Amino acid sequence: MQKTYLPSPATLEKKWYVVDAENQRLGRLATQIAMILRGKTKPDYTPFMDTGDFVVVINAEKVDVTGRKREQKLYRRHSGRPGGMKTETFDHLQNRIPERIVEKAVKGMLPKNALGRQLFTKLKVYAGPDHPHQSQQPETLTIQTIPGANS
Repeated sequence: MQKTYLPSPATLEKKWYVVDAENQRLGRLATQIAMILRGKTKPDYTPFMDTGDFVVVINAEKVDVTGRKREQKLYRRHSGRPGGMKTETFDHLQNRIPERIVEKAVKGMLPKNALGRQLFTKLKVYAGPDHPHQSQQPETLTIQTIPGANS
């Protein structure tokens, strides 16, 4: 009788990747990052295990969106109190906390359970070009852009 292969956590090697978000489209960037965090780019992907890698995103302040999303896309948060809903546009949030835009986009593409929360901790987002993860020797990862897409 054959058994199904199950990767053990000891045999899984976790890599570190650096992604430059400068002039990247938010949605396309977030889908690629979510795939890496989830481990779907690896041959030993298992849906119920954390087989993914760590991702460091730099230049989050320079991420781009198409159309009129800069003025129209809204980010909502609630304090938990009656009347505690706060909304702000993409442009305002990018000026205030640019890291949160990439984090919310990627978090929405991860599973909504304990595994998703664990995977989200492997995402590190920084507004500028510097990050404190040089000792992990991260590889530079280029996100595929669509040639001829609107700029």
